[in-house]
Amino acid sequence: MLYLLYKYYEVTNIIDKYKILLNSVPRLIEISGYKNEYIAQKLEMTPTHFSAKKSKGNWTIQEVEKILKTISNEDVEDYLDDMVFEKCFPGKLIDSKQFEKRMGWK
Repeated sequence: MLYLLYKYYEVTNIIDKYKILLNSVPRLIEISGYKNEYIAQKLEMTPTHFSAKKSKGNWTIQEVEKILKTISNEDVEDYLDDMVFEKCFPGKLIDSKQFEKRMGWK
């Protein structure tokens, strides 16, 4: 029974992460710097259809995967990393220089 509860939690956690990713697609596209027309072309759909899907957020898993492969760059990866950090370490974060100053190392 405990194993089933663990598996249920594991699956719902994956689903929650996918929902967050799905809701973040428009922001990720914006951060990537790529134009909608370029991404639409890579997905083999018209810019109008792409814009409608982008506003409704009704992407298929395959489309999300293609979008992420297309827009993957350092800015997008940094944004995704920040999302993970915010989830794992809620609250205010400080950078290494602030930490060193607080510790009296410099």
